[in-house]
Amino acid sequence: MRLILLGPPGAGKGTQAQRLVETYGIVQLSTGDMLRAAVKAGSPVGLRAKDIMDRGELVPDDVVVDIVAARIDEPDAVKGFILDGFPRTVPQAQALDRMLADKGLKLDAVIELKVDPAVLLRRIEKRIAEMTARGEALRSDDNPDVLRWRLKAYKDQTAPLTTYYAMKRELRTVDGMAPIPEVSAAIDRILKGEAPKASKAKSSKVELTPAQGKRGAGRAGGKVKAASKAKKPAKSAKPKASRKPARAAAKRAGKPAGKAGPGPAKRKSARR
Repeated sequence: MRLILLGPPGAGKGTQAQRLVETYGIVQLSTGDMLRAAVKAGSPVGLRAKDIMDRGELVPDDVVVDIVAARIDEPDAVKGFILDGFPRTVPQAQALDRMLADKGLKLDAVIELKVDPAVLLRRIEKRIAEMTARGEALRSDDNPDVLRWRLKAYKDQTAPLTTYYAMKRELRTVDGMAPIPEVSAAIDRILKGEAPKASKAKSSKVELTPAQGKRGAGRAGGKVKAASKAKKPAKSAKPKASRKPARAAAKRAGKPAGKAGPGPAKRKSARR
């Protein structure tokens, strides 16, 4: 079982990693611990890392990947491992994928503990107040300003990993704000294959089911028909002949409208 746990500082990755180690008999691999162990052992990659760190420089990705590659070959990592603190960037994730592929291995899951940063800040502020009230010494990381800086660093560097692994359909997301037992149960369901598989990042286009599409087409067709019916010109009525002009002319002549006057012969006999 080969896992990666993702999540910002304070998300509870350490708690869940320790439980997974005890439950599944796998090892938790921290890049910091691996670097220190490699340096102490005096291995070629450890000596190279020591020389870089002594100069105050960051250990490059290829050196870290070489140290991880050597560590997962050790007997206690045969059952599997949880990577802690690595990868932190997309290039590191790509290098890790290549290294695992060269060994004929692959990740079983990348589990993201999704949390609300604002809630994390309120939690640490509450913890500081409670510890101060009890007169307890504060830890170096019990500092809201330090947490804000670490959350920003996570957002800028590590958060893009969620998109990278989502596109590879390896990302599984768990509500890290839930109680610890519920988070643990959700992770167990993922590892047992009971949780729904991840899908690629969705586009903004909305896909319709056939029934929805049929209903939508019917509504659209109805609108088109209604529009065409509204635009269809009404039949023009034929103009009726008006008798008003004829009646007016007949009135001026002293004759009833619609009757013809006497012919020429009748008018002549009337004068006689």
